[in-house]
Amino acid sequence: MLENVQEAVAANPMIGLRSQLVDMLTEIKIGDRSEFLEIKAGNVSKVDPNGKSPDLVLTASEESWSELIKPNPGVGFQSLFGMFETGHLKVDGNTLDFSRYLMILETVFDALRPQKPSSIAPLNAPEFDDIVGRYVRFNVAGQPCRVYFEEAGQGTPLLCLHTAGSDGRQYREILRDPRITKDHRVIVFDLPWHGKSSPPTGFEKQPYMLTTNLYVETVMGFMAALKLENPIVMGCSIGGRAVLHLAIQHGDKFKAAIGLQSALYAETTDTEAVTDQYALYRPDVHGSELAGASMISLIAPQSPSADKWETLWHYMQGGPGIFLGDLYYYFNDGDLRNGLAKDLDTEKCPLYLLSGEYDLSATPEMTEELAKEVGATYFQVMKCMGHFPMSENPEEFKSYLLPVLEKIQQQQEAA
Repeated sequence: MLENVQEAVAANPMIGLRSQLVDMLTEIKIGDRSEFLEIKAGNVSKVDPNGKSPDLVLTASEESWSELIKPNPGVGFQSLFGMFETGHLKVDGNTLDFSRYLMILETVFDALRPQKPSSIAPLNAPEFDDIVGRYVRFNVAGQPCRVYFEEAGQGTPLLCLHTAGSDGRQYREILRDPRITKDHRVIVFDLPWHGKSSPPTGFEKQPYMLTTNLYVETVMGFMAALKLENPIVMGCSIGGRAVLHLAIQHGDKFKAAIGLQSALYAETTDTEAVTDQYALYRPDVHGSELAGASMISLIAPQSPSADKWETLWHYMQGGPGIFLGDLYYYFNDGDLRNGLAKDLDTEKCPLYLLSGEYDLSATPEMTEELAKEVGATYFQVMKCMGHFPMSENPEEFKSYLLPVLEKIQQQQEAA
């Protein structure tokens, strides 16, 4: 499997740059045989270990390794971390190194796949987006916050909520599409601590932790500041959970809710330090790069390379500890298996659910469970998409979103 690894990684100079200070021997167990991968001083090669003990051991069946390096691997095989999460990969040895060097390992094995063209044709002339960016200040939890938002279009407000650890740039192509903006005022804001929004005064002395009450208060405060009346709210991942809490607590304030990758709960499959969430906030780990690397497992292999890597770039730019603080809401405080979901009235606030088939976090099965639990107005699985549909494959995503917006418009006209 590793015969041509040196030639494969040569096309990606970033692998060598990232691994300049690395000295790691990894044993790749393929069924009942082993190959050894050495990453040392910027070089990646298959080696004879000469009796040296490996620092890291990755074990999977021959079938699993073969699936990983296919051009379009199946669900759960889109990355090393995806294989680990779905139980197809076992990690032993210095497991912290798996977190510390996950981006390097992911890009090495991605290089072994047949590569798809990723270049984009140059522009004939400059292009300007019809997007306006501004700041607004309002109180959140009794403290003034400076919040950045962008908007485009006119008509029914469409308020968009980004994922954990990222920011509003994920909705760039929704803001740019005239098919959407001709009838919708699309508004996207960065949560405090995220993107171009500032953390509150004194942030250097307080750990960031997102809770249900804080999230709901922030959204409602933003709506009040902009005087938004009866908007559609659309959110993904933690935003997809937040639209449920908003519909439960303030359903009469929204025309409809669109949940992307929504579920009643999320559960981490972490069993050892290999995927300890706190690896995101260790002084000996590049937390932002780990955040990006771990999100590769949630992106469909069919997603265009440029969109995939822009999605990951947003994660790699996150502030220290912010992704971890968002995950508190996602895994703990925002869990809706507490009986509150029964209060979600889809007659008052119609709920539309879209779920990417490659999402290993809020799986289609989990979204379907939610749809049945609350009597969702609409539910559809999006083929060849993962956890970030609006940013990882925006053109394909809009083929699912536009019919939903049309249904909401028809609902409004019939009322």
